[in-house]
Amino acid sequence: MWGGMSNIIQQLLGVAFGIVLGRLLDPSDYGMIAMITIFSLIANEIQNSGFKPALTNLKSPSHDDFNSVFWFNITASLTLYAILFLCAPAIAAFYRKPELVPLCRYAFLGFVFASLGAAQNAYLFKHLMAREVGKAGIIAILVSNITGVTMAFMGYRYWALATQSILYIAVNSLLFWLYSPWRPTLKVTFKPLKGMFRFSVKVMLTAIVNIVSNNILNVLLGRLYSIAQTGYYNQAYQWNHKASFSLQGMVLQVAQPVLVEVSDEKERELRVLRKMVRFTAFVAFPLLLGLALVSKEFIVVTITEKWLPSARLLQMMCLAGAAMPLCILLNNCVLSRGKSGQFMWASVALCAAQLLTLFLAHTFNPNPGNITPLVAGFVTVNILWLFVWQQLVKRLTGYRLRQFLADILPFLLITVAVMVATWFATCAITTPWLLLTTRVVLAAALYYAVMRLLRVVIFEESMQFVKSLFHRRKQP
Repeated sequence: MWGGMSNIIQQLLGVAFGIVLGRLLDPSDYGMIAMITIFSLIANEIQNSGFKPALTNLKSPSHDDFNSVFWFNITASLTLYAILFLCAPAIAAFYRKPELVPLCRYAFLGFVFASLGAAQNAYLFKHLMAREVGKAGIIAILVSNITGVTMAFMGYRYWALATQSILYIAVNSLLFWLYSPWRPTLKVTFKPLKGMFRFSVKVMLTAIVNIVSNNILNVLLGRLYSIAQTGYYNQAYQWNHKASFSLQGMVLQVAQPVLVEVSDEKERELRVLRKMVRFTAFVAFPLLLGLALVSKEFIVVTITEKWLPSARLLQMMCLAGAAMPLCILLNNCVLSRGKSGQFMWASVALCAAQLLTLFLAHTFNPNPGNITPLVAGFVTVNILWLFVWQQLVKRLTGYRLRQFLADILPFLLITVAVMVATWFATCAITTPWLLLTTRVVLAAALYYAVMRLLRVVIFEESMQFVKSLFHRRKQP
């Protein structure tokens, strides 16, 4: 509940502030940040080095385990910041944008602040303190977004986006310290790192590969296309990410810790996993495919027609976004079994497939100025890779393809039917805000009605859970 509620609140706040920023800023401002994001993310993963999931996989991690991770993270982050500070001119030269030099040196402070709260975050995650993590995220997004909007209004352009990102990380780290009872000590031994390293290094490499996979289009577009096109893509990516991550965050809060606890009971593990898959499909498909349905009206109404080229890109990306929470759940199952090697190689293969697809799409693009074929290829590979993760999970848990399809296809088919019916029922409406409102309300009502009419088990259990929460609140 806390994982879902906090992520939904954060994404709703992100939507509200994203609308304001989208109106105040131009595509080139988003393009500037998009081009350098990959460097911060990779540096952050190197300083984390996969120790958060490694600590989670330990049955009872000790103080020395957390302490060694804490001091390693700080040392690594300062070293990486010094390297990237010196590399900023080379990054600017790659994109042929000299103004990136000061922006890089400023934006890269984010992963330094992240290192200060990484061990506390791992402690909260290990002990399923999702309420505390949720509170920290909500407060951080409020503080950072208010600051970002204020700076954008004052004309600071892409500096507003960079400050927003840094402040979000800094406030989160500060609150992790406040909520976590664990504290570091100066008596340091790095011996515990050796025991976790074989597992964590594969997680780190996998995370880096995933960052490259998720951000490779930002890099290629920034290098081969215009900053404005990079900004259009990044805007579509951000809206898809907000919707998809509200579910991914819910899954990430509990999936690995819970699956680790039941990993010794094969039948129970499979039941838990299948229930998680059904719930994820039940929520993900209507949310992401619904966003695809209203993408054009949503873009026009919220951030105005200057962002209209992002609408078609958003439609395509929502298809991959619907599959992403399921991918996250399945690869967390692989991690919970300690198979970080399989996790790593599957991610490396995904990145290679994406790069090959993007190369072919760019080479044979009939319209060199059109980025749609690149985005379409990227989306297709990501959707197909869902079944690669399923096959890996099958080897570990016996979760067959037939069972997997039985768990997700009913929700997919119902969602598609609802969206098609909604489109036909509303296609005569021409006013954007009225079309957006009508489609959202009608699609939600139809999905609810079908779930109730068919008496879908996961729907009834979810409704019963919500009712129990309200009943509990009424108790004296």
